[in-house]
Amino acid sequence: MKDIYESPLNSRYSSKEMKYIFSPDFKFRTWRKLWIALAESEKELGLPITDEQIAELKAHADDINYEVAEAREKQVRHDVMSHVYAYGVQCPKAKGIIHLGATSCYVGDNTDVIVMTEGLKLIRKKLVNLIAKVAAFADEYKDMPCLAFTHFQPAQPTTVGKRASLWLMDLVMDMSALEFQLSQMRLLGSKGTTGTQASFVELFEGDNEKIKALDRKIAEKMGFSRVFPVSGQTYARKLDTQVLYTLAGIAQSAYKFSNDLRLLQHLKEIEEPFEKNQIGSSAMAYKRNPMRSERIGSLARYVIADTINPAITASTQWFERTLDDSANKRISIPEGFLAVDAILELYINVVSGLVVYPKMIEKRLNEELPFMATENIMMAAVKKGGDRQELHEKIRQHSMAAGQVVKAEGKPNDLPERIAADPAFGMTLEEIRAEMVPQNFIGRAPQQVTEFLQDEVQPILDKYKDLLGLEVEINV
Repeated sequence: MKDIYESPLNSRYSSKEMKYIFSPDFKFRTWRKLWIALAESEKELGLPITDEQIAELKAHADDINYEVAEAREKQVRHDVMSHVYAYGVQCPKAKGIIHLGATSCYVGDNTDVIVMTEGLKLIRKKLVNLIAKVAAFADEYKDMPCLAFTHFQPAQPTTVGKRASLWLMDLVMDMSALEFQLSQMRLLGSKGTTGTQASFVELFEGDNEKIKALDRKIAEKMGFSRVFPVSGQTYARKLDTQVLYTLAGIAQSAYKFSNDLRLLQHLKEIEEPFEKNQIGSSAMAYKRNPMRSERIGSLARYVIADTINPAITASTQWFERTLDDSANKRISIPEGFLAVDAILELYINVVSGLVVYPKMIEKRLNEELPFMATENIMMAAVKKGGDRQELHEKIRQHSMAAGQVVKAEGKPNDLPERIAADPAFGMTLEEIRAEMVPQNFIGRAPQQVTEFLQDEVQPILDKYKDLLGLEVEINV
């Protein structure tokens, strides 16, 4: 429909898989799974629930009668009770035991945790595939010298692959944070209206062990090992904050990469993919704008700003429950996931098709290398009998003059020629240029990359080898 607003995260950016995880259908199917888990657990702990009732619930776990639920909600203005009613219409024998002892947050909050957990698992799959792509690029170009920058000013050379390893280090840290966050995910369980489990005390006639077992059984049936030991009516909203911080960490890493690539594209050293029929500018036909990298930055900025939402929500909960979290959670949590999902797909797409221009990289390095090679040149001249202090001053003067020629006159760096013409150095131009081999100035960059890939990255790829091989396709 073109006459109503639709979030671009849904219509343009995020993947079908992530959109389904946050869809109404996934939510309501999960509600029914939770009602089945509750009924099964209550039966196993001695409540008068029959196998026939459980079978009836399972038979209608997926064929949700949405029209009945929607019609009922218009009457009662309560989404959970509307779906309890609709489920009961399909399951007349089990009608009386659906949602037994539970409050709305039993399905609402437990589903939110399940949805976020599934979202994090999908993020993990895409993150490990991204790590594999960046690692392959770093390994391929670990030996290619390039000019490094500090303060975006020319600095001691590094290699193309070593620079990529900096992007990769951020992603490895993100993976560690993501794994930790997944280990912290736990269900609310069945805590009742204010978290005291009073309704279950009534149902189980004060049997504390059965009440505790109910929580454990529900968690196990839903694929979790733990529940919150204490809560109000809702799980601690701080969990949402922690999840969004994890997502924001990934956004920060992607933002850093996208900024670096935009600068490299300006320098004409490395470009993001540019398709055959892609238009870079509506006015300037020759342009190749880094639009995918710019989109990464744009979405990342949104995610980073989005973290304030759950932080404020967690801060402002009143006692055992207040409902001013609901509308905010419905927006901020899904959009954080959808945006990071889109960011990762863009990042994978870009890094899979990076275009490297070795001649431009070599040209820019060679323009600055004479300045960086002066220490080596001076030491070679000392070996020929020169005076170090005198040579140091002469190099300073020649460097200043060469720098002026480059900046003020736009001419090539002529420092090697100036030094060769100075008899104090006693060196030919060929001898001077022999001191300016780029590989002599990159330190342990190649070895660092190799060691990093072996020690830190490969164990991640081995651990999640079953998740590798993901193909992504961006919409626009």
